[in-house]
Amino acid sequence: MNEFDLIARLTRALPTNESVVTGAGDDCAVLDLGVPDQLILFKTDAVVEGIHFTRATAPEKIGRKALARCLSDMAAMAGTPTAALVTIALPEKFDAEFVAKIYAGLTRLAGETGIAVVGGETTTNPERLLISIALLGTVPRGKQILRRGAKIGDAIFVTGELGGSRAEKHLEFEPRLAEARWLADHFSIHAMLDLSDGLAGDLRHILRASAVGAEILQAAVPVSRAAKLAARESGQSPFVAALTDGEDFELLFTLARQDAVQLLDAWKPQFPKLKLSCIGKIVAGDGLMIRGQRGPHPFAAGGYEHFSAKTG
Repeated sequence: MNEFDLIARLTRALPTNESVVTGAGDDCAVLDLGVPDQLILFKTDAVVEGIHFTRATAPEKIGRKALARCLSDMAAMAGTPTAALVTIALPEKFDAEFVAKIYAGLTRLAGETGIAVVGGETTTNPERLLISIALLGTVPRGKQILRRGAKIGDAIFVTGELGGSRAEKHLEFEPRLAEARWLADHFSIHAMLDLSDGLAGDLRHILRASAVGAEILQAAVPVSRAAKLAARESGQSPFVAALTDGEDFELLFTLARQDAVQLLDAWKPQFPKLKLSCIGKIVAGDGLMIRGQRGPHPFAAGGYEHFSAKTG
């Protein structure tokens, strides 16, 4: 049983109440707590030694990544983060200075993004370090962007460049908070998420939630230099790396095809240092197709999955 099979089983009969606008199955929960003009976003995420970082990783980068992952999910909903709780589980023989530096990296990013860190929990965890973040945020009513809104004919866009994140990007990425809020304010974005497990795997979340298929133009996918270098050493296709490596933490979204040119023209002066690429379209059906030089063909590989040997 892989990660997503397990999630589906565990969330099948979760209790709910009248405050829940969107529950399990999207990047954040969306709650209506009666705040005028605002909905509440609620998110939790964890990083684990040996999975998301190693013992050789600089502690400041560990702390930064722990918070940045949650921020990226909140960006995927076009939200504004407000407050975080931090749970840290430590081996019995831990280095207090190392832990302090983890918090330094975390709190530095919190300060840069206007987030209050309001408490948390410390506990023991044999052998491995674990950090879990619970994050609250807000989004204007009607402006939240879910995974399930993609429509046939939509253009598919992605920010930045993809693949090769293991070199350094997975520790240093910038959550696309400002970009996502700008998109929500100026365009009708139909569906959006952040790329944590690889384009091929994450796009399928949108496709399943929206009951549609997708066709990706191979030549349009923005492959990072790091992916090309890594592929040269491993013999893997840079294109496959861009679709399956994971931990890019870029935005993947869809909008009406007739708005695509206007979006590209407006994006360039607004975010001149961040690439935006139209990589394909939403189609009828339920699969992921790649259009290369020989025409479209199915793409079976996915991204990273916990509890599975598959990494793409």
